Amino acid sequence: MTTLNRTLTLRDLILIVVGTVIGSGIFLVPGLVIRQTGGSIGVALLVWLAAGVLSLLGALTYGEMGAAKPDAGGLYVYLRDALGPLPAFLYGWTMFFVIGAGSCATLAVAFTNYLGQFVALSPLAGKIVAILMIAVVMAINVRGTRDGANVQGVATAIKVAAILVMSILLTTVGHGFARTPNVWPAAWNGSLFAGVGLAMIGVLWAYEGWQYVTFSAGETMDPQRVFPLGIGIGTALLIGIYVFANIGYIAALGADGAMNSERIAAESMAVMFGPTAGKLIAAIILVSMFSAANGITLTAPRLYYSMSRDGVFFAKLAEVHPRFKTPAFAIVASSVWAMVLAATGTFQQLLTYVVFVGWIFYAFGALAIFVYRRREPNLARPFRTPGYPLTPILFVLSAAAIVINTIVTQPRNVVFAIALMALGVPAFYMWRSRLAKAPPDALKPPASKVRETV
Repeated sequence: MTTLNRTLTLRDLILIVVGTVIGSGIFLVPGLVIRQTGGSIGVALLVWLAAGVLSLLGALTYGEMGAAKPDAGGLYVYLRDALGPLPAFLYGWTMFFVIGAGSCATLAVAFTNYLGQFVALSPLAGKIVAILMIAVVMAINVRGTRDGANVQGVATAIKVAAILVMSILLTTVGHGFARTPNVWPAAWNGSLFAGVGLAMIGVLWAYEGWQYVTFSAGETMDPQRVFPLGIGIGTALLIGIYVFANIGYIAALGADGAMNSERIAAESMAVMFGPTAGKLIAAIILVSMFSAANGITLTAPRLYYSMSRDGVFFAKLAEVHPRFKTPAFAIVASSVWAMVLAATGTFQQLLTYVVFVGWIFYAFGALAIFVYRRREPNLARPFRTPGYPLTPILFVLSAAAIVINTIVTQPRNVVFAIALMALGVPAFYMWRSRLAKAPPDALKPPASKVRETV
């Protein structure tokens, strides 16, 4: 049976984490965070740091499980082994139909919007460009995991270098800190604490995406050593990049200018270096969104591949291309569905309704570490989560805060999300019944039982 080759290195994993997380958020969101923290730049920077540390706690938790069980599917495997096949399936179901494909569609449509700053596009042309962008990413990743990782590396290097150069220039030239003498609030009150809570949730969203790399653990070389290093270093680098970029924005615009900016990166560069520099940021954002879409396409289909190998998803998605050694059908199927969402525009509402559900599964995924330690105390663990059990507990609490906030502020979205997930229940039992009726020699082994070639 053709299986996935282990071809991803430590550098690849780091670039996948960084490239998948950094999309357009860091170019747009920081102004909102400063507004929510009452214009206090010290508090705003602390929120970016704290949210990054919480994300790092999750990455370190998943690092232990990925090193102990380095299988294709990552988080899906953790959920399956700890909670059972149905919760794991519902996560994969939601990922395939909404979160993964919807995220790709969102990036593709946003890509066309920014491209419109350079080339006039009609609504029809914009949809065609969005579809073509997804098709290009799909073709790259079908041809080989190595090809997808190489493209990810180049695109991520370009955007990270651009963000760092931008931050250095803004910090060196700008005088915004001199115009902002009060770094910290004179007093902490209920309103400020509420704003910090809202800002923290928004920034945790900006860090969201590091968990995608877990899907590719089955293609990582020397995973017991490399995987925890990759996910940990990648997430730690994100903290530095995000905080440094925020310092640059504040240096350019000051607290007042930053908190009133909707496109903070472009406005910061335009104020310091003129309108041409603002357009340069738009070009960087194009590369950034392409990189993020490539990161999702490089990783998420491994989840669908793992589900199919367990016999609870479309059987074709478990096939590995004999020449390219990639889960080609899983890549094509998820990409085509993303094209449909991008062309119809239905992804926007779906993603808004359902994306918070991912955080429920992230929390349960972190809780899986307790199940692993209890059920398999003698399992080889080349990497152990630092600060256990506090590390996973703090991450679970942060994920719970996002979920609870969504339930309180957007109850209609919650009802819709639960209804959409519930549609996966009969689908799961339909596939399970087919699996039970299949002849023994037709059954594929679970993803965790398959030994990938090295």
